[in-house]
Amino acid sequence: MHFQLTEDQSALRAGVRQLLEARFDRDALRAAVDDPALDRALWRELGDAGFFALRLPEAEGGVGLGLPEAVLAFEEAGRVLLPGPLVATHLAAGAVPGAATGEAVVTRADSGLVTWLEEADEVLGDVAGAVAVRSVDPLTPLHRLRGGGGPGPGPEAVLLTAAEQVGSAARTTELAVRHAKERKQFGRPIGGFQAVKHLCARMLVRTELARTAVYAASVTADPVEIAGAKLLADEAAVRGARDCLQVHGGMGFTWEADVHLHLKRAWVRAELWQTAAESEELLAAALR
Repeated sequence: MHFQLTEDQSALRAGVRQLLEARFDRDALRAAVDDPALDRALWRELGDAGFFALRLPEAEGGVGLGLPEAVLAFEEAGRVLLPGPLVATHLAAGAVPGAATGEAVVTRADSGLVTWLEEADEVLGDVAGAVAVRSVDPLTPLHRLRGGGGPGPGPEAVLLTAAEQVGSAARTTELAVRHAKERKQFGRPIGGFQAVKHLCARMLVRTELARTAVYAASVTADPVEIAGAKLLADEAAVRGARDCLQVHGGMGFTWEADVHLHLKRAWVRAELWQTAAESEELLAAALR
């Protein structure tokens, strides 16, 4: 099985990255932290670009691509910490009017936690008794379902969330390496010190391992492989952000640094759709 991207897939990834760099750069990220209301104009631009309709058949007004291509797009979204119920709206394309075009914001109430409930135009599932909770991530408002939620929307939501985690892990690796090259102590870049080298190397290995697992699962769409990919992606995102904080030292813990935002989003994503415990149970059952 080969995992080299095709020319079309590479072009898709480049196009999504170009769009997000133009519309959701670091200044926009910081503005969103100060004012966390969902950017409806950006949401519609994502719809116009085909982000939500990526897997919708062309006969239904979609792009007509597959799960591997969606994974690439969501990886880029995770890289820049794009806010909003991206997975739920993507999965609702073709089922909820306006979801495919970005005219409607859709969230789901079947994973225990509901994101962006108050901003959503359409909520799939029962939110009776949903209670607002303080979210560790300033860019992800949360409500908790008293009943713990239903069975969830299926493995696709788990995989797309894992793809976002991979994008975040890749970005924190980039941030750590860049800082290690620029920051100097004792007259030399800190990247020259063995301890820092090892931190960055482990971040890279975890990210690439998770990316390979996510890409493979996008081809097979096997729920067990998706569970394994989510476990690896959650670990890469959470531990990668922690290691990135370590490389940055004291300044990494300041509000001005972006690293803490990646860690907080990774914590939230790790609890969405399929937790580590649920993934482990699925894998254990398959092994039995």
